[in-house]
Amino acid sequence: MTVLLSDDRITSIPAIENGEPLVELFTRDVATTGRQFARESVADRLALADTFLPAGVRLQVVEGLRPVESQQEIYDGYRAELERLHPGISDHDVHVLASRFVSPVEVAPHVAGAAVDLTLVGAHGPLDLGTPIDATPEQSNGACFFAATNISREARTNRALLADVLTAAGLVNYPTEWWHWSYGDRYWAYTEDRPAALYGPALHLDRRCPPIRARSTLG
Repeated sequence: MTVLLSDDRITSIPAIENGEPLVELFTRDVATTGRQFARESVADRLALADTFLPAGVRLQVVEGLRPVESQQEIYDGYRAELERLHPGISDHDVHVLASRFVSPVEVAPHVAGAAVDLTLVGAHGPLDLGTPIDATPEQSNGACFFAATNISREARTNRALLADVLTAAGLVNYPTEWWHWSYGDRYWAYTEDRPAALYGPALHLDRRCPPIRARSTLG
């Protein structure tokens, strides 16, 4: 059974900030949509993963660092949507259900600069990964889950390729979102059996980092 970000096994892991700087991903020759930032070790691992891909295929990061305020807004919006879909749902149950897809802000890896949302692109644009980035479980009938079976053979092959190169570079996937990969956050610490996460909220670390505008989508 998938361990969610709201699970005590995740929330109980401490985050011991190591002060690692944020870097703009273009400085590591990682393709992005707009300007995207992540911790230095995340950026280096993405650059390494890119070298493992076959000729003509690249990673493309759609979102990295996200402001705490935007993370809270996204979580609150998705939670409100779930409350409309499930009238009478308890606070606990809606919190757990929301955390399948949007991280509670207190453990969110995007606000730490530890996570990226990404896809694969080729000469003719994005490859088929089964769903758009940020398609919710409700919108996609669960096809957003990494191990979903209700996707094409081509999409399964591309997801396997994505996992091969990112795992080899040391990143971990949040299993409800095929596009979400991280390093140094609490989910990484849990998956890799580490005693603590490496990063806390990151925006204060580098004043050269411009204001980050979160997408209107989830993740």
